[in-house]
Amino acid sequence: MSQTALFALGLNYRTAPIEIRERVAFPAAAQRDAVDSLRRATFADEATLVSTCNRTELYLRAPHVDALDRAANWVAELPRVRGLDIRPHLYRLKDAEVPRHAFRMASGLDSMILGEPQVLGQVKLAVKIASDANALSGPLDRLFQETFQVAKTVRSQTAIGTTSVSMAAASAKLASQLFGDMRQVRVLLIGTGEMIQLAATHFAAFNPKTIVVANRTLANAAAIAAQFNATPMALDEVPSCIHEFDVVITSTASTLPIIGKGMIERAIKRRRHKPMFLVDLAVPRDIEPEVHEVEDAYLHTLDSLGRIIDQNIGTRQAAIAEADAIIETYTDAFMRWMDARKSVPLIQQLRSKADDYRLAELERAQKMLARGDDPVKVLEYLSHGLTNKLLHHPLKSLRDSSGEQRERVSDIVQDMFHLEKPHDGSL
Repeated sequence: MSQTALFALGLNYRTAPIEIRERVAFPAAAQRDAVDSLRRATFADEATLVSTCNRTELYLRAPHVDALDRAANWVAELPRVRGLDIRPHLYRLKDAEVPRHAFRMASGLDSMILGEPQVLGQVKLAVKIASDANALSGPLDRLFQETFQVAKTVRSQTAIGTTSVSMAAASAKLASQLFGDMRQVRVLLIGTGEMIQLAATHFAAFNPKTIVVANRTLANAAAIAAQFNATPMALDEVPSCIHEFDVVITSTASTLPIIGKGMIERAIKRRRHKPMFLVDLAVPRDIEPEVHEVEDAYLHTLDSLGRIIDQNIGTRQAAIAEADAIIETYTDAFMRWMDARKSVPLIQQLRSKADDYRLAELERAQKMLARGDDPVKVLEYLSHGLTNKLLHHPLKSLRDSSGEQRERVSDIVQDMFHLEKPHDGSL
């Protein structure tokens, strides 16, 4: 297998439920160390780790397809994965499958919400982290630069994404269906990342009675709250006042749940069983899954939202076909570039050999000039010397070959030097 071979291994919302995906999720702060560890484990020349709410994917450039087995072993040995049979949830990609999948993923065609735009930003962050770790330096880096271009082209030349519904928008719509008049609803947003900012945008459009933004760092909560006429809150205040809120949206980078079943049971009791609408947009999850057992608590996760949201796939089949046609064109071009790279070592050797000939003849010519030889004769000797050296090996191969081998060598030489085939079949 060529050193420029690319591979990918991963799992996503199609192959693994959220309880599996959250075990393999990597927050941004942990991705650099993970990339370093992945490269060591797989002997990869390049590596990138893309981890979003709906997928974790490992992209590798490695000397052999065995890198996929090593990558699968690496995933299986992650502390949060040990004891789970993770392999049935993994997909393996190689050759043209790798760029095609990367292009579709970044363009939003492989998302739970067709055309959702957040994934491209997450891929760009993953590439930056890998670049900072010196894990991108060749074909894999080229692949992701192409990926960004493909995503831009798909979004500018097709209708993909024009009617996409983000998880945040879906959450606001479902909440409005539950409560009706949102002007009397109190909303608690926990976290300050992109998903929470999107949620704040969509909920603010309903003019709820109150929006509160909670975060471990109060200054960060205040910065988001200021944009939406909301109130900041320290995260440690949430347990004592969560019962005051009708809607709770969470999306933090916590590795452990921050809202448990007991907390919600107490909140519902204090609310006299007035419904609570909770949405967990985090992976790993912020809210214990057992909360869905609490009466009058309506808990949604990324997976349940994905099942509920009407994606209107039928109305966008033409856009999907157009996007896939664009992606196929870029995939073919990238694979041709990859194939051409296989000749690079031979080209380098050929140039080096030709340069050796040039230097040898140049040195001889310089000596002839130094002893006073006629410059015209020196140039003649120089041109003949270069010609003889460059033609020596092709002519020797022709003389030394016979039969079918001679015909093959003849065809190669004729093609290489753009020669016409002799009419009588002679050389």
